[in-house]
Amino acid sequence: MPLVTTTEMFKKAYEGGYAIGAFNVNNMEIIQGITEAAQELNAPLVLQVSSGARKYANHTYLTKLVEAALQETGLPIALHLDHGDTFELCKSCIDGGFSSVMIDGSHHSFEENIKLTRQVVEYAHDHGCVVEGELGRLAGVEDDVDVSEEDASYTRPEEVEEFVARTGVDSLAIAIGTSHGAFKFKPGQKPELRFDILEEIERRLPGFPIVLHGASSVVPEYVKMINENGGAMPDAIGIPEDMLRKAAAMAVCKINIDSDLRLAMTGTIRKYFADHPDHFDPRQYLKPARENIKLMVAHKMKHVLGCDGKA
Repeated sequence: MPLVTTTEMFKKAYEGGYAIGAFNVNNMEIIQGITEAAQELNAPLVLQVSSGARKYANHTYLTKLVEAALQETGLPIALHLDHGDTFELCKSCIDGGFSSVMIDGSHHSFEENIKLTRQVVEYAHDHGCVVEGELGRLAGVEDDVDVSEEDASYTRPEEVEEFVARTGVDSLAIAIGTSHGAFKFKPGQKPELRFDILEEIERRLPGFPIVLHGASSVVPEYVKMINENGGAMPDAIGIPEDMLRKAAAMAVCKINIDSDLRLAMTGTIRKYFADHPDHFDPRQYLKPARENIKLMVAHKMKHVLGCDGKA
């Protein structure tokens, strides 16, 4: 099965009241863990690559690994650029076979964001690729994205109709209280999502797919599950899963997941070396790390996204 765009995925997700998981990938084991979980659950998915991942693993290696996943699973998979910040980067990914790209112009003025996003949309649509834009800025650090709390801003619902109409984007990432990275909140600070903003955007853009970034949600039950399987998960404070389920039942059709993958993999490897300090075969510590990524992805698909059985 060839790569697909997110158009049909998001249409079904919107109508079905669930979300598609968009999982960041950096190497073979991460891709295997994600796609094995999706295959067992018959779930559609988005595999997404950041500019940092392309620098680390090389565009060709990553696309060939995704091709292998398509061949092995037969699932509908979209290959997406996460947080592209220039036209040149988006063009390179489109020309290199990606079926979806994000152009993040949220650090520009409203007019400059529209201009840049429209440029990417025109090129992408001419090449059979779909585009995600962004309005509002999430705080936090993840790969090349680094936004302070002072510079973060909620999406303004009164701007979304004009932005979508003038750019022609196929989906829209918004800021309603999520943030990049694993440690989102200070001790005693209550996680909170602005569902009033999401509801107003849904009212203004009926049927239009919305995206949530910065949605890692490490919770005690999940930490326990991974640790019982040989991991060592830290007690990061993320977005409560019931909030993400609520968002998925509304207009949110894509939820990005990256930090949870990193925590599952790194926690497992740390624990492995603590227990086996003399081992040196990468297969010995990457195998349980891959298994814990698979467990985490299955948990997200069944209990947060609701996309299991929807491929």
